[in-house]
Amino acid sequence: MALPTYQSIGVRPLINCRGTYTIISGSLMLPEVCEAMMEAAKAYVHLDELMDAVGARIAEVMQCDWGLVTNGCAAALTQVTSGCVAGADPKKIAQLPDTTGMKDRVLYQPGHLHGYTHAIRAVGVEMVEVEDHDALASAIDDRTAMFAFFGDRADDSAIPLEDVAALCHRKAVPVFVDAAAERPDVPNAYLQAGADVVAYSGGKCLRGPQSSGLVLGRKDILQAAFANGAPHHSLGRAMKAGKEEVMGLLSAVEQWVLRDHDAEWAEWEGWLQVIADAVADLPSVTTRVRMPGRSNVAPILEIHWACASLPIVPDEARQQLSDSDPRIELFTHENGVEVMPYMMQPGEAAIVARRLREVLFGD
Repeated sequence: MALPTYQSIGVRPLINCRGTYTIISGSLMLPEVCEAMMEAAKAYVHLDELMDAVGARIAEVMQCDWGLVTNGCAAALTQVTSGCVAGADPKKIAQLPDTTGMKDRVLYQPGHLHGYTHAIRAVGVEMVEVEDHDALASAIDDRTAMFAFFGDRADDSAIPLEDVAALCHRKAVPVFVDAAAERPDVPNAYLQAGADVVAYSGGKCLRGPQSSGLVLGRKDILQAAFANGAPHHSLGRAMKAGKEEVMGLLSAVEQWVLRDHDAEWAEWEGWLQVIADAVADLPSVTTRVRMPGRSNVAPILEIHWACASLPIVPDEARQQLSDSDPRIELFTHENGVEVMPYMMQPGEAAIVARRLREVLFGD
């Protein structure tokens, strides 16, 4: 019997010109990751032993105290919060999400809440907002389990991470950074700035398994987080990272420090130039390349046009590209569309360029 494919069950694959968004599958795994997962599937191991060995290897590669593999970055939010609340105490672990008798408050600052905060709240904690240095100093008490910091908001935070860490560490409160779609560069800037733990998606820029997360930082916190997750009977039991995901992510981590990131960037710029050149002569069309923020770190091509000059508005262009064969997914803005080459594959730039020109020109 033939292997099932997306097409055989009526699902349309797509060219990803948006970036590492989970709803459109994040990233494609590196060949080395696929090989590592297939090799891992050939034997049984004891997961406690595996996680201990992988944690030490990740620490070696990423130049940090310890590493933990979770079932995605959101799972890391839940497990690390659980570890900060209940530690590795089996009775407390079994009691969650009832936090009675435990530290049960997580601090954050304005602008740092996002949709994934539910993964922190699931532990049963109270989220407490602090607006400035004085408010943070006053808020830290015996009930404070953790400070949650969202990496994407670091540049416009009222309280810089270095100050958050300094104030929290006076009372032995750990600081946890969610950096899901960011680059896990070595050495790690967040850990150097004083964070105790930082978490990344394994299925974004690392190009590891989609259902994996990479957590770096203090060994005691990460081992407590593991105790609060699968295969242990705990709040995080449902967040299972199997042996295949664990070894696949380890392979992605090892490849991260070997990949030629400068060459990747140059390739992305080349793809964007192909697309820009294809529409440059159309009436009113202008293009520019925008540099990224902390997440989805790749150049972004903005294509602008005057709707009076071309027979289509941006949302219509996006829909036509999505409906086309091959399917192309990108973002729009008020006066045009954006192409993010981060997760595009070789050969796709020419396809996008040709189809985009056809859509804009009204063919």
